[in-house]
Amino acid sequence: MAREGRYAAIDIGTVTCRMLVADVSASPDGAPHIRPIVKEYAVTNLGEGVDETRRLSAAALGRVAEAVDGFARRLDELSTPRSPIVGTLVMATSASRDAENADEFAALMADRGLDLNVISGDTEALMSFMGASSAFAGERVMVVDVGGGSTEISVGAAGEHPCFSHSFDIGCRRVTERFWDGYPPSVAAISAARAWIREQLECCSVEGGCTSAPLRMLAVAGTATSAVSIRERMETYDATRVHGATVTAAELRCIASDLATQTLPELEHVTGLDPRRAPVIVAGMVILEEVMSAFGADGFTASESDILEGMIMYNAMAEHTGN
Repeated sequence: MAREGRYAAIDIGTVTCRMLVADVSASPDGAPHIRPIVKEYAVTNLGEGVDETRRLSAAALGRVAEAVDGFARRLDELSTPRSPIVGTLVMATSASRDAENADEFAALMADRGLDLNVISGDTEALMSFMGASSAFAGERVMVVDVGGGSTEISVGAAGEHPCFSHSFDIGCRRVTERFWDGYPPSVAAISAARAWIREQLECCSVEGGCTSAPLRMLAVAGTATSAVSIRERMETYDATRVHGATVTAAELRCIASDLATQTLPELEHVTGLDPRRAPVIVAGMVILEEVMSAFGADGFTASESDILEGMIMYNAMAEHTGN
C-alpha cells in the first residue's frame, strides 16, 4: 500500500543529474499512482575521466554540488504546509559505483543534508523497470536504459518484478572515452566500439522464455529521447510528443549515421539535440543500435517515465512499510 504525499527523487548519473517531484496517491489496488509536479535536469558529467582514473574529479563534484544546490532551492519552494515533501531519495549510479572516492561524494551530499545511496547495477535496472513499465500497464516489456557509464536491460510484465534484469558496464561516456579518436570518430573507432559492445552483451542471455512475444522494447533516458526529438526536429523539447513515440531500427540507423559524420560544433547545433549531450550522443546511438540488434528488436518506444518514477514508487512503498 502506497503512502500518499509529495515525494522527491534525485538521480545522479554519469552524465546528467536529474530531479523529479511528484504527488503520490494510492490506486484501488494499493499501488502508487504518480502525478509529476516538476522534472529538472543538468548535464554535470560526473563520470568524466572515471573510466580511466577510477576517481571522481573535484571539478565534476563541484558541478554536481551546484546542480543539487539548485534542486534544493526548488524543493524548498515546492514543499509547502499544505503539501510538504514527505520523502526525498537520492541515488547515484555507474560513475559513483566505479569511483574509489565515492565516500567524498557521499560526504559532500551529507553536508547538504542528503543521504546519498550509491546503488548497484541490479538495483538501477529494477528501478528503471519499475518506472518505465508503470506507464504501460498490462504489457510485457523490455526496458533499456542507456546511461553514461552503464546500460540496464530488464524484461517482464508491467507492474511485476522483472523476470530478467542485468546491468552492463556499457555507457555513452565510457564508450566515448575508450574509443573515440575525434569528432567525427573514425570508422575504425566506431567499428572497435561496436565489437566491444557486442562482446559485453554476449556475456549474458535472457533465459526461461522471458522474451516470448508479444514484447515491447521501451527505451528511456537521453539517448532514446534525443532520437525522437532529433527525428521530429524539435526546436523546443516536448516531453508529451516524445513519450510513447516509436522509432524504428531503420530510423535509428539513419539518425546515428548522420550524427557520426559531424564535428562537435556541428553536433552542438543539431536541431532536437541538447548541445550539452553532443560529446556523447554518437556513442549513445551506437549502444542503442547494438542492443536492439542483439535482442532482435525492429524498433523501440521512448518513455519519459524512467528510474526517477521508479525511485518515487519505491520510496512511497518503503515509507508506508517502514523499510
